[in-house]
Amino acid sequence: MKRRSFLKGLCAVSAVTATMTPSLLSAEEKKKIQSPNAMDYKTAVDTITGGKGATESPKVSLTVPEIAENGAVVPVKVDVDHPMEENNYVKAIHVLAKENSNSRTADVMLTPLNGKGFFATRVKLAKTQEVVALVELSDGSFISAAKSVKVTIGGCG
Repeated sequence: MKRRSFLKGLCAVSAVTATMTPSLLSAEEKKKIQSPNAMDYKTAVDTITGGKGATESPKVSLTVPEIAENGAVVPVKVDVDHPMEENNYVKAIHVLAKENSNSRTADVMLTPLNGKGFFATRVKLAKTQEVVALVELSDGSFISAAKSVKVTIGGCG
């Protein structure tokens, strides 16, 4: 009788090991696999601003839909109420998606010849999240605006 109990126990342990090991290994592999372009939101903001950060400003008008049915093509418009003079102008507009694996979705450099601090594009959003417009001014300061977008079908992957 002891031999039968031992064999039953051995079979049970083998069955559990055979079913659990592949799922544990694939979970470990998923953690290791990451896009070479992956950059979280905080790192992206620190990279763009050089660690200065940005202040929210009513001068930045960010237009995004409240609900996006398809996260693969979400329209984004950024309009900055700021003069575009030779020594005082909007230098760059950055569009960031907080929850995407790569938060930087668009970067546009401007000059006074552009005439207006305006940019419109379509971005991909992986899931419901905040979209942030980060604006660099010619004096080296940064201003921003953020809005939340509810995504029903994710656009990344």
